[in-house]
Amino acid sequence: MASAQWPCLLLVLSSGLVASGFQKSPSRSLGKRSLSEGVVKGIEVYSTKISCKVTSRFAHNIVTTRAVNRADTSKEVSFDVELPKTAFITNFTLTIDGVTYPGNVKEKEVAKKQYEKAVSQGKTAGLVKASGRKLEKFTVSVNVAAGSKVTFELTYEELLKRHKGKYEMFLKVQPKQLVKHFEIEADIFEPQGISSLDAEASFITNDLLGSALTKSFSGKKGHVSFKPSLDQQRSCPTCTDSLLNGDFTITYDVNRESPANVQIVNGYFVHFFAPQGLPVVPKNVVFVIDVSGSMYGRKMEQTKDALLRILEDMSEEDYLNFILFSGHVTTWKDSLVRATPENIQEARAFVKSIKDQGMTNINDGLLRGISMLNKAREERRVPERSTSIVIMLTDGDANVGESRPEKIQENVRNAIGGKFPLYNLGFGNNLNYNFLESMALENHGLARRIYEDSDAHLQLQGFYEEVANPLLTGVEVEYPKNDILDLTQNAYQHLYDGSEIVVAGRLVDQDVNSFKADVKGHGAINDLTFTEEVDMSEMEKARREQDYIFGNYIERLWAYLTIEQLLEKRKKAHGEEKENLTAQALDLSLKYHFVTPLTSMVVTKPEDSEDQTAIADKPGEGPVDAVTPSSVYLTSYQPPQTPYYYVDGDPHFIIQVPEKGDAICFNIDEAPGTVLRLIQDPVTGLTVNGQIIGEKRDSPDSKATKTYFGKVGIARAPMDLRIEVTPEKVALWNGAAQSTFSWLDTVTITQEGLSVRINRKENMVVSFGDGVTFVVVLHQVWKKHPVHQDFLGFYVADSRQMSAQTHGLLGQFFHPFDFKVSDVHPGSDPTKPDATMVVKNHRLTVTRGSQKDYRKDVGTGTKVACWFVHNNGQGLIDGVHTDYIVPDLF
Repeated sequence: MASAQWPCLLLVLSSGLVASGFQKSPSRSLGKRSLSEGVVKGIEVYSTKISCKVTSRFAHNIVTTRAVNRADTSKEVSFDVELPKTAFITNFTLTIDGVTYPGNVKEKEVAKKQYEKAVSQGKTAGLVKASGRKLEKFTVSVNVAAGSKVTFELTYEELLKRHKGKYEMFLKVQPKQLVKHFEIEADIFEPQGISSLDAEASFITNDLLGSALTKSFSGKKGHVSFKPSLDQQRSCPTCTDSLLNGDFTITYDVNRESPANVQIVNGYFVHFFAPQGLPVVPKNVVFVIDVSGSMYGRKMEQTKDALLRILEDMSEEDYLNFILFSGHVTTWKDSLVRATPENIQEARAFVKSIKDQGMTNINDGLLRGISMLNKAREERRVPERSTSIVIMLTDGDANVGESRPEKIQENVRNAIGGKFPLYNLGFGNNLNYNFLESMALENHGLARRIYEDSDAHLQLQGFYEEVANPLLTGVEVEYPKNDILDLTQNAYQHLYDGSEIVVAGRLVDQDVNSFKADVKGHGAINDLTFTEEVDMSEMEKARREQDYIFGNYIERLWAYLTIEQLLEKRKKAHGEEKENLTAQALDLSLKYHFVTPLTSMVVTKPEDSEDQTAIADKPGEGPVDAVTPSSVYLTSYQPPQTPYYYVDGDPHFIIQVPEKGDAICFNIDEAPGTVLRLIQDPVTGLTVNGQIIGEKRDSPDSKATKTYFGKVGIARAPMDLRIEVTPEKVALWNGAAQSTFSWLDTVTITQEGLSVRINRKENMVVSFGDGVTFVVVLHQVWKKHPVHQDFLGFYVADSRQMSAQTHGLLGQFFHPFDFKVSDVHPGSDPTKPDATMVVKNHRLTVTRGSQKDYRKDVGTGTKVACWFVHNNGQGLIDGVHTDYIVPDLF
């Protein structure tokens, strides 16, 4: 392929495997099957193979998709993969007509410079999508000439963690069209021997189970194969769309004749430890629950439902209490009480009576719970051989009492003093998850995001089940001091039933004859020591059996685990310590070719390694390690791609729904002079309104006068701040003090909690701290135009820190919501099909169309496909559109 035809790549890595990413065509029956079935818009994906090789829990996965352009013109071919969040990409190659374009892992700063060079030449685009629960999305789209073939190959690795007694490999399958050769192959080798192996899929029918899926295991080896034929892939016997759409999960466990297992290859070792049959250590649990106003409705009901189910599972040997915090703190009991049937019954009644109210005082709620646990231990009210746990649930940020995250962390750290773990559960997306995670990690716990779905109560209950049965406390894994180097974490406060401790390291001397390890911990009845001794000659014999899987896996497992733990430590470190941890993690990421939050994978032309075509990144959960185009790659403002909410044009409202990979749009038709409420957040005090203007005069060829936004008002009450934006100027008030700026200048205004940047004749970017960013786009027309006049567009680039109570024509959509589209059929316009949408318990007729996004190019904009909701968004927006009319701009 000539260099002039070099394709432009779009890489997306967000928030499991999707085989390819083609738009799904509507189901249709075939009287006679066509030779071209499986071809969508000229593109045929003729082969997809997912090859998984697992040795000692370490998985090496290769996803290969092959496609051909059957059309007469060039077409875009897409490749989508959803990866487990714990996985690291290690390689990606693109082959077009026999020419391979390789991937190279580079430091993010180096990649950034190359990326900017390519962007300036118009060759690439890159972005990060929001992550889902367990997965993050990687997407590549490439333009392929007529008749050409393309092969995508992605390699990633992960350590499978033991969860509730099983190792789970989670694959997302979604080819979106019939594939001639579709295959999943998994080979598993476990030196301990495999005790169970299963594979299941949400989309597999009994017919598929019988013939397409095979699974077997014997001794140390296991195998799973899934090879559906074309007919088995069909959603119905005469349909051309694919049945393969859902989760494919492989689970297994190993023999437990010994609680520990050590494996050594080429000077690196890995040590697995998971004892069986030990009595459970009694727990002293304090549940610290957010009952502020933002927890109202469904979230509160799901929380109560989960707590009621948890109470059913508590042992009579356990002790418990509930701390509720809003603007103030209340407790169920003055001290911990034993989980007797009588107390559990009383606790159930208390949980049922919980009501949401007031603000959010995280600091005092946590300190009350920690104090209660400390006091119970000091006064010997709980068994000596018991363990204490704090579980805190919140859906927002502290906004009363001590509200500074760093001070709350300091208070909690000092109060706990390393004596027991803190587990933080963040309900929904409108919270500072990095704060919750950092605070949990520095107190030997972890954070977990609870997603606002129908199964939120099951997520909460499921988390509790993970920590409900501690078998050992104060666990330490010890090795001869002078024999080991570069050890990963070897001390843990708790070992829970169904989980596993994994420690890896290097041997000082590879020629030793034996290896010894001791695992010590406090049990429910006594202290225990488990000793593992390894004969190196026997180990060498066993190692030869493993070569059929993949090479030097233990060294890579050690590197993977070390990087993962360095990145976790980095989240709670500061200053020089953080710099050292970053340097170590970066060095290992580059050496072992892992895409981590510190590195990027650059796909290059083979003849010019400096002229990259795209970059793949691994995102983080929040602002600390998040990778976005604006914060990582671009020196000037470039808006995040997803999620987006904006209003522009006539006026067109666009709502992107990340969970669906789609967008909904609607218009509001009102007279010039009308002011509409776009955003209102009573918690943060942020309000955004827009005033409508019309044309200079009616256009002779239009049926109705077009309207636009001619003024945007942004206000934040706690700061006594107002910003009025018009096509002529930007006025800013701090209390009574006013400043006015022209669109002819580039200027930046900053103060505590606020940043405003006016980019000459283009846009204005307003940020309130970290997590709220708005962009106002300026549209200018020819001054002497007889009909049109200048107007504004308003875009929400970041809404993470907006509260769950946010409302308005845009604000109500900041919270996750669901919709389903079905019955796609021709509409009155042959280029715009109609469909039925079910959303918010309404059944609507919607039309497929597109609107323009002008954030990057205010001149021509970028098309955004969306489902158009008619009649001023009726059925989609809460109430009717006139409910959002307000008297004035502020």
